[in-house]
Amino acid sequence: MARDLKFLVLAVLLLATTCKSAIFNPVSESHRSAALELFSPADGSFGSLEETYEALKTFEVLGIEKKHDIRISACSSAVVILSSTSSTLKDLFYALRVNSILKCELNNEAFRGIESSLKDSLNGAKSLLDFYYSVGGLVLLKDQTSEVDVQLADADKNFRSIKALSQSDGRWRLSSNNPESSNDAAGIALETLAGVISLASSEIDHSLITTLKNDILKLFDGIERYDDGTFYFDEKLVGTQGHRSPLSASASVVRGITAVAAVTSDSLNLPWDKILGLAKFFLGIGIPGSAQDLYYQIDALSCLENIRGSVPLILSLPASVLSITKNDQLKVSVSTVLGSSAPALSVKLMQIFVSGSKDASIINQKLKFDQDNAVHVLETLPTNVDVGNYIFSFEIIFDDPDQKNNYATGGRTKVPIHVTGVIKIDNAEIAVLDSDLGSIETQTKLNLLGENTVALSANHLQKLRLSFHLSTPSGHSFKPHQAFLKLRHESGVEHIFLVANSGKKFEIILDFLGLVEKFFYLSGRYDIQLTVGDSAMENSFLQPLGYVELDLPDAPEKAPRPPPLPVDPYSRYGPKAEITHIFRSPEKQPPQELSLAFLGLVLFPFFGFLAGLVYLRANLKNFPKSTVASAFAILFHLGIAAVLSLYALFWLKLDLFTTLKALGLLGMFLMLVGHKTLSHLASVSSKLKSA
Repeated sequence: MARDLKFLVLAVLLLATTCKSAIFNPVSESHRSAALELFSPADGSFGSLEETYEALKTFEVLGIEKKHDIRISACSSAVVILSSTSSTLKDLFYALRVNSILKCELNNEAFRGIESSLKDSLNGAKSLLDFYYSVGGLVLLKDQTSEVDVQLADADKNFRSIKALSQSDGRWRLSSNNPESSNDAAGIALETLAGVISLASSEIDHSLITTLKNDILKLFDGIERYDDGTFYFDEKLVGTQGHRSPLSASASVVRGITAVAAVTSDSLNLPWDKILGLAKFFLGIGIPGSAQDLYYQIDALSCLENIRGSVPLILSLPASVLSITKNDQLKVSVSTVLGSSAPALSVKLMQIFVSGSKDASIINQKLKFDQDNAVHVLETLPTNVDVGNYIFSFEIIFDDPDQKNNYATGGRTKVPIHVTGVIKIDNAEIAVLDSDLGSIETQTKLNLLGENTVALSANHLQKLRLSFHLSTPSGHSFKPHQAFLKLRHESGVEHIFLVANSGKKFEIILDFLGLVEKFFYLSGRYDIQLTVGDSAMENSFLQPLGYVELDLPDAPEKAPRPPPLPVDPYSRYGPKAEITHIFRSPEKQPPQELSLAFLGLVLFPFFGFLAGLVYLRANLKNFPKSTVASAFAILFHLGIAAVLSLYALFWLKLDLFTTLKALGLLGMFLMLVGHKTLSHLASVSSKLKSA
């Protein structure tokens, strides 16, 4: 096999029947990691109590211990709202939700005030949301304290008021003034009615409960379905709450149905296939990208985990790709949507479908249960399973038949299985044929899984033939997704040909007489490369075979020319060649002794000038004696010294432009201090003359 395998199969081809089978996995550590990342409070708190509750509920369901990180800020906000008499109904509701998880410190007096406020709001409720927040708040209050009376004496009246907002298709309106109904509102209404039933001081009229069950069944009549068996509630209404996605609408309905199932004694007779389809819908989303969507997903799955009489069981596969060469075992796991253990049961492999075909093999084989790993194992694949794509049909059978009344399995579950293996390669050879007689002029055996250094020569009157056999580990013919032969001219021009097959045999014959135009009449060396690859082929390869030296006729005048070769991006945008500068050789300098002697001669007049001043006893009596005037005089002489120093620096190292700029600045300085000094001397001189 080629050691540097550069060929990559583009992707595992989608199963032909993927639309009707899929693998769904329960909640995993990926959801927990996403929750910690998405629910990240700023400065230890969230933007609102609603967001705080969504984070706390998600953490609670996923078993994440992070409540203490936000407890102080969340409890502080909740207590302030619950203790205030001016808090809105929605704020009270979410504050109670937060308190139900964190158990904040709140006195009985505050609970009594909340009870009074919620009952007053319930009596004056006009819209569905008013009922939802009021009833939901009382239900939360009932679970948090026993010091208040939250029972409803007129529960039937409240039930009928909410029921008046329902529609004939099972959906609800948000208010009597809004003619539009929605599935999201239906979920809110069901959850509210469940609360009314739980708070009723006396039993609700049984006819109302029966009507409610019928409404739930009508709601399921309008459910949407994907081809992979997932069900969801779509939402087309854009109302006061904004656009509600299928995720949020489905989560709302599931919460409502779970709440109703928890407070009614009779079974709701929910369609198990649709309950399982809803579970698959939430799991099929994967990891949502927003915190609120993650809350909807996890909260809905939590409800399905606890829905009475219809808990969905998920059949999943730790690995859906099996190697027939390595004798991989098929493992099946059955659990609830949150990954909890399922009751005692067995799994049977009932049928195997070949992908893209309606033919099926009847298996009816029970899988062995591995108690240590909690998986059901098919130790050996059936003999009729070879490399390729299959659909395995499983059935869950409870050890206790009564468990059928508690769990939803959805009948048979179909999952896609991809079987791989090492493909056997035989009878590989390459030959140069005589064009007229078809006789073999040169023939070489090939080792397509090893190294080959074929050296062939041919002219335009001959043919090149390449052939090999491919078979599966079971001995059946195998047709890979990709089988290409590439010839690359030494100038860089490439030609790719598809290798056709007939059963196990793959063969391609290149007639150079008919390919001279395609080859642009380019004679010379052509490197030969064979590519064979498939998602089920574990030994896919890209193998250089050697080269063929072609002798083609000269190109006629109007023959097509080779296309320009693509520009290598590295040569275009990569680092350029380093530029080497050649500097002029320095001119010959005089000896150092001569230069120092010349420097002494230049400085000699200056020292002579200083000596002359001392010898002639220069008159310094007119040097200003006052503080200000003497300071300007000193600065004037220092400025002159600076100019002389600048001349020296110019001679030693500075260039002309730098020297001129510095000289300009020094010149303005000398003009200022010199003017002050000369003005003082003129003033003193005039005073002496006048005296």
